[in-house]
Amino acid sequence: MAGELNLSNLQPAQPRKDRKRVGRGLGSGKGRFSGRGIKGQKSRAGSHAMRAGFEGGQMPLYMRTAKLRGNTSADAMPIGPFRTYSQPVNLRDLEARFEAGEEVTPESLKAKGLIRSIRKDVKLLGVGDLTKKLTITVHGASATAREKVEAAGGTLTLLREPKIRKPKNMKRRPEGRSKVSDTEVSDTSEA
Repeated sequence: MAGELNLSNLQPAQPRKDRKRVGRGLGSGKGRFSGRGIKGQKSRAGSHAMRAGFEGGQMPLYMRTAKLRGNTSADAMPIGPFRTYSQPVNLRDLEARFEAGEEVTPESLKAKGLIRSIRKDVKLLGVGDLTKKLTITVHGASATAREKVEAAGGTLTLLREPKIRKPKNMKRRPEGRSKVSDTEVSDTSEA
């Protein structure tokens, strides 16, 4: 704008656009059917309130396409929405960042920059060697990490008890029957 700003030359930053006035006579260009065409579902009031994917009662695309295999249920781990995540921390990182006799907690790991968030679980992994005696408190640890910490004279405390895995339900075979039948075993022993 050239010159001084006053009431005579005020104008909005973006030019205003008048709203579309429909049904106000044929001369307006939006009269009679108001730009909606003649009859049909889309000409009626409230026709826009159809959910996403609705095809007018026709079998919708997402229902008529083939579905891929896999775990898609809500409780499917670790794929479903209730999947868990743990932040890995290796023993070599503890060796480099902590002094002997120090206490290792999620808060101290965050302070040293080894993890991003204390809200997510921390799992100790056994990559590298540990020579310092440390008191470690984390959510989970691998068997190798536990062995190495205890071998160095340190202690490891878990904030969350490990889940006890159920043994797989093996289908019981009738007594006296193995995977390979007796006749096949005798044939292979003769050969």
